[in-house]
Amino acid sequence: MSKPGTEENPLRVAIVGAGPTGFYSAEQLFKDRRYHVLVDMYERLPTPFGLVRYGVAPDHQKIKSVTKLFDRVAQRPEFRFFGYVEIGTDVTVDDLRRHYHQIIFTTGAQTDRNLNIPGEDLEGSYAATDFVAWYNGHPDFRDCEFDLSVETASVIGVGNVAVDVVRILSRTPEELARTDIADYALEALRHSKIREVYMLGRRGPAQAAFTTPEIKELGELEDAVVWAPPEEATLDPLSEESLAESADRATARKVEVIQSYSQEIPETTKTRRIILRFLVSPVEFIGDEHGHLQQIRLVHNELYKTDAGTLRPRATDREEIIPSGIAFRSIGYTGVPIYGVPFKSSWGVILNRDGRVIDPDTQEPLTGLYTAGWIKRGASGVIGTNKPDAAETIEAMLDDLEAGRTLEPDDPSPEGAEALVAARKPTYFSYADWLRLDEIEVKRGEEQGRPRVKFTDVHEMLAALEKEAA
Repeated sequence: MSKPGTEENPLRVAIVGAGPTGFYSAEQLFKDRRYHVLVDMYERLPTPFGLVRYGVAPDHQKIKSVTKLFDRVAQRPEFRFFGYVEIGTDVTVDDLRRHYHQIIFTTGAQTDRNLNIPGEDLEGSYAATDFVAWYNGHPDFRDCEFDLSVETASVIGVGNVAVDVVRILSRTPEELARTDIADYALEALRHSKIREVYMLGRRGPAQAAFTTPEIKELGELEDAVVWAPPEEATLDPLSEESLAESADRATARKVEVIQSYSQEIPETTKTRRIILRFLVSPVEFIGDEHGHLQQIRLVHNELYKTDAGTLRPRATDREEIIPSGIAFRSIGYTGVPIYGVPFKSSWGVILNRDGRVIDPDTQEPLTGLYTAGWIKRGASGVIGTNKPDAAETIEAMLDDLEAGRTLEPDDPSPEGAEALVAARKPTYFSYADWLRLDEIEVKRGEEQGRPRVKFTDVHEMLAALEKEAA
């Protein structure tokens, strides 16, 4: 038979993970006119779009418009979606090897890193990703409970996700009611007693990972004021020197916005306050007699220059204690292993070199296995950053195809893979099924003046499409 990639013998590719990187990978494959490619995308949840649906904040609808591009990719006749099919449980990696020439894993970074400090397991201490997934209606997190009856909250980290959490905690119910936030989350936040939110960064304003639009938006909330202690908003000499040498206008603008929050707060009727803290690190969570978080012990940091020229924080002998009845850690994210795929636990990524999955013993590429996105390089960048990352992996895949380095599946026919999925998971969701769900969600939203009202329970999704539960 001819080399894969022709009309007679199409290149069969399985993409595991239906988030942005998965769709960017499919788009890149279809762009190359040299080869005829058929793509099957597998997703553990019934719904596609991953981080866009379950990670992007509900009050950031403009960012979610990227799904229009993904929808165009999914509408191609060469594309199929197998939702509600978990790789490693319903279908194994070895199963995929029997049906595809190449397999690419784009499953993202799904869990938060730990702080590893005393008291981190107290009630009231949570991973930010759990909270984000909860208010976005992720089926796995819909039954989570967060005690919002406290007056003071803390968010540990200064990335865009941390800002999202601060903003959702600080918006009014009326602001949130105009979004696609999960109904149960809207109801819980409607009764929130939180009036003060700390955002804690271990380095200075110039090193904060959030973007200027994100931090600027905090100052535009209807019922919250933002304040930063002047001594922490002021750049230390090393940061001033580094910023002057780099002439980084984007960072300079971000620092300007932060410093604008360090002025004296004018008289206001706003009832909520956001406090931006820099050069502080939590060293202990302190609980009450019932084991519930009550305070956080902070150490003050100073910056020093490493041999490599980067600025790093180190603890001083100054400490303080702040009140905090609930805390969300947002200090970095890590991937989850897939059974049968080499994984580097210390980095939280699939073991790979430029997207090719590597055998841990031989350090040689494993034929036909690839990865892209956060599960490839770690959680960094924004959604669009995954597009060039996917392109790098697809280039490696097509180079290997050209060199004849592909899997040799027993049954590469589209019918064979579909029969396997239908036998293992009869209730799988096709892309047509998703479009029907999407239509129902949007219609429900229109009735309430919202972008959509999400299904948050898999059984409700099955019932809506009259699929019988397994």
